[in-house]
Amino acid sequence: MDRFTHMGVYGLVAWEQKVLLVHKARGAYMGKWDLPGGRLEFGEQPETALHREIEEETGLSNLQLVIRSAESNVLKWMYEGEPEELHHIGILYDVYLTSESRPYEIKREPDGEDSLGAQWFTMEEVSALSLTPFAQHMINNSIVSGADGNSFE
Repeated sequence: MDRFTHMGVYGLVAWEQKVLLVHKARGAYMGKWDLPGGRLEFGEQPETALHREIEEETGLSNLQLVIRSAESNVLKWMYEGEPEELHHIGILYDVYLTSESRPYEIKREPDGEDSLGAQWFTMEEVSALSLTPFAQHMINNSIVSGADGNSFE
């Protein structure tokens, strides 16, 4: 069995008591809902990579990032008919919209790469979704705040 390590950056974006998730188009988490984010390019700083990935997958820019933690998990999956073991490491951020961000204008269509589109979900809606481990971790360990200052777990 082939074994690989993948490191990426991922962010929990919250707005009006909703979280922004992307529907995975490929890879070990195909069909699941994930945090916006992805792989760092060679030599790229993690925050630069996360800004780039969020803009590519969701269309959002002008964001504030606050690092929360680094997590990892190991999963087994089939890649092109062959078993593969993946050690997935994620640098995880809380992402805040600024006054210049445009949350109504997210990309809801596939990006031609890794995302089938982005969507805002309430916490009630999230409970019915199949989430990636990093999305599950961040959401389970968060208080999502709305623009009105209210928050919920």
